[in-house]
Amino acid sequence: MINVRQARTSDVKAIRELVDSYAAPGQMLSKETVTLYESVQEFVVAERDGVIVGCGALHILWEDLAEVRTVAVAKEFHKQGIGNLILNEIIRRAREIGVDRIFCLTFQTQFFGSLGFVEIHGTPVEPDVYAQLLRSYDAGVAEFLDLESVKPNTLGNTRMLLTL
Repeated sequence: MINVRQARTSDVKAIRELVDSYAAPGQMLSKETVTLYESVQEFVVAERDGVIVGCGALHILWEDLAEVRTVAVAKEFHKQGIGNLILNEIIRRAREIGVDRIFCLTFQTQFFGSLGFVEIHGTPVEPDVYAQLLRSYDAGVAEFLDLESVKPNTLGNTRMLLTL
C-alpha cells in the first residue's frame, strides 16, 4: 500500500536520490541539498513499506498561484498510480491553502493533462504581480516568468496550468 504524507527532514536524502535520478538525464532541474531542506515543508512523499518511492512539492508564487515542483516517482514504480496520488495530494493542499491556479513546467504533458492541466503560453499573471515576482530570488520563479537570465538553463519543457 502507498501512503502519501507530508515530507520530513529525514526524507530529504531519499528526495535527493529521486531528483538526481531525473536531473542527470536532463528531465528535471537539479536542486542543491540545502534547498531541499529549506523547502521540505512544501513536499509530500509517497511511501511504500517504509521506503520513499515518490515526491512532489507545492511552491506558492502569489496569492492565487502556486507551482507544482519536483514530482518524481522511482522508475521501478512507474505506471502504478503513484504520480496521481502525489499530484492529487498537492492539488488538495493547494485548495486548502486557498490557491486558485497551479502552474507547472513539464515534459509529462499527457500525465498533467489527464489531471486537468492545460498548455499555456506566456506568464499568466497581471503586470503588477509580474513586477512583484521579479523581486524573487527563487530560480523557479525566474523560470516561471520566462526571464532571459534563465534561458540557458531551461530544459525546453511545456508550461501548463490548472484552474481549481
